[in-house]
Amino acid sequence: MTNLISRMQAVQSPIIPVVGELIKNSPGTISLGQGVVSYSPPPEAIELLPQFLSEPTNNLYKAVEGIPSLLNALTDKLAAFNQILINSRNCIVVTAGSNMAFMNAILAITSPGDEIILNTPYYFNHEMAITMAGCRVVLVETDANYQLIPEAIAQAITPKTRAVVTISPNNPTGVVYPENVLQQVNQICRDRGIYHISDEAYEYFTYDGVKHISPGSFPDSSEYTISLFSLSKAYGFASWRIGYMVIPQHLLVAVKKVQDTILICPPVVSQYAALGALQAKPEYLQANIGAIAQVRQLVLEYLQQLQGLCTITPADGAFYFFLKVHTQMDAFELVKRLIQEHKIAVIPGTTFGMEHGCYLRVAYGALQKDTVQEGMARLVKGTKTILNNKH
Repeated sequence: MTNLISRMQAVQSPIIPVVGELIKNSPGTISLGQGVVSYSPPPEAIELLPQFLSEPTNNLYKAVEGIPSLLNALTDKLAAFNQILINSRNCIVVTAGSNMAFMNAILAITSPGDEIILNTPYYFNHEMAITMAGCRVVLVETDANYQLIPEAIAQAITPKTRAVVTISPNNPTGVVYPENVLQQVNQICRDRGIYHISDEAYEYFTYDGVKHISPGSFPDSSEYTISLFSLSKAYGFASWRIGYMVIPQHLLVAVKKVQDTILICPPVVSQYAALGALQAKPEYLQANIGAIAQVRQLVLEYLQQLQGLCTITPADGAFYFFLKVHTQMDAFELVKRLIQEHKIAVIPGTTFGMEHGCYLRVAYGALQKDTVQEGMARLVKGTKTILNNKH
């Protein structure tokens, strides 16, 4: 059967289900694994569902790029929050989540054998999508604080490069890229005639006065900037599967071909819910992200207890910390032992392309004040116990 092995053989298996299985076999485990929030969608999202049900034609296929009312609401949101103006040079396509938006973009701009630049540590689904498309991932290291190195990105570009991907606020590190650095990367892409794919799924999750910057807001960037967004995180919308992308107008035909083939149209019931969510009062995001900010402070206090055993990089965004653990132990082995012996789950850094050294991603978005203390106490105690017994 070896001649039947497909391109999927080269694609890594998603780690979340693997860790999920370990958690299932170790009842009582607290998960700092999957990047989700604990809160529910706003009531406005649910209130719009009767409107969906009352329209008989909503059972039929709708426009590939999304229903007009949602596209209009997103146009207003992008102008107000991201300073991205929708004009004749760009357009919005609603997708079934931001991962799909990324796959749409890769299939629309590449041919097999082309190269896409990812900065390490990368988001694993990005690496998987590029490999699935028959393209080559080119990895560029970030600095000691996981910040971008524009010169290194420029040096990695070849005639086969089609795009540079940035994620800010970042998954898995939680760092936020400053405006001047994003501008440098965006300018490099413009000068070299390639795309800048900007993943902004965590756009609302910034702390301590740090502001989110969208490269799509830079002057004259519409022609080569692809911006990806998601309702999964900020609106507690993970399973509703609604994201959207802002793309250059010249990519619309290609993106619609991909989306029509894979999906036809984004789930219309979810689009109605998304339309409702965007009408939520400002207090909804303020209160929920404010609560996560408080959890983040507690997480930081606990992580300080691991100084000496781990390097804890400052992170002003998303809901992750990315720890460098000072050990020769394999990251997955450490994760397995933390789950089985200490009932606390994190994700190994190897999943994010960190092959050398031991790294752990700690996700705190789903924690609440009562679970954060127990969860972090287990992580600190478990890490100390395992590492100290190892030496």
